[in-house]
Amino acid sequence: MNSEAAPSAPDPTPAAHKRRPRYSGKNPRRFEDKYKELNADKYPDEVAKVLAAGKTPAGQHVPIMVGEVLECLQLQAGQNAVDCTLGYGGHTRAMWERLQPGGHLMSLDADPIELERTLTRLRAGGMGEESFTARRCNFAGLVKALADQGWAEGADAIFADLGLSSMQIDNPARGFTFKHDGPLDMRLNPQRGKPASAWLAETTPEKLTLLLEENADEPRAALIAQHLCKTGRQTPLTRTKALAESIRQGLPHAVSADDADATVRRVFQAIRIAVNEEFTVLDSLLRALPASLKPGGRVAILTFHSGEDRRVKKAFQEGLHLGQYSAVAREVIRATPSEQHQNPRSAPAKLRWAIRAE
Repeated sequence: MNSEAAPSAPDPTPAAHKRRPRYSGKNPRRFEDKYKELNADKYPDEVAKVLAAGKTPAGQHVPIMVGEVLECLQLQAGQNAVDCTLGYGGHTRAMWERLQPGGHLMSLDADPIELERTLTRLRAGGMGEESFTARRCNFAGLVKALADQGWAEGADAIFADLGLSSMQIDNPARGFTFKHDGPLDMRLNPQRGKPASAWLAETTPEKLTLLLEENADEPRAALIAQHLCKTGRQTPLTRTKALAESIRQGLPHAVSADDADATVRRVFQAIRIAVNEEFTVLDSLLRALPASLKPGGRVAILTFHSGEDRRVKKAFQEGLHLGQYSAVAREVIRATPSEQHQNPRSAPAKLRWAIRAE
């Protein structure tokens, strides 16, 4: 008798077809429902329509002032360069192309979620390990990243885009937006530090007032800080919509809806900067830049609010005075009216540059 069991017959019952969840209205409104935008390779025509309407497709990011950045950096084939903010990879891709053949680009990003997604896409697009390296770290890790790469003399060019990527801003699960409800997180690296909800629960009115003034130039800083800390003790703020509503409730009744929205944006910005220690990290980058560039090397930095721009401008001017830089931008470079129309998120951007002294 054959001891081997007879192969089982295939199950005649076909697997049930799983329908895509339905959403109300003609077009999906929630980030997670925008399946066409989130699958750009499968629906390129749909993505093109969104871009043509001056909007950013869900899960993507439109790089800002790419041409102007490349003009500032003056990249040449065979050079070594650093993009301190990989993000969706728009600036990275453009810089890498200018460095070929023979050059190498190293890109940094603190966000482990977006870094892996972008790296996978760039590798599939032909950016191999021999000419492109991605490292998970923030600006403060630039010096170590250069050492690990073996670039003891520094880089020929360094670029940093200090803005958040649209993938982070638009995804409610990351906690940066108040347009849709989500957990009050705001961490660029969700694996490190405390979420914004925990940070807010532990802060004091005095500390929050100072942060709102320094991080966002908020004119009603003391009023908002007192209200948030008082209401937060009664009902902890753990959701983005709850924080936005609490901010609005703390404003005078005479404040218009537009002014209230602007205040909410400023408060979210100030808290995000504090949660991620963004100014501390930026100051570390600015101190390290001169020694991280080869003689004659160039740096360009995109900023998106006055607190960032003041720091960059001051650091470049001090470097010029000390002889670390041979030239710095006298005026900021702004996105053209055409770009601002096509990509409204470029409107607040300011680009500054500097050249390392020989």
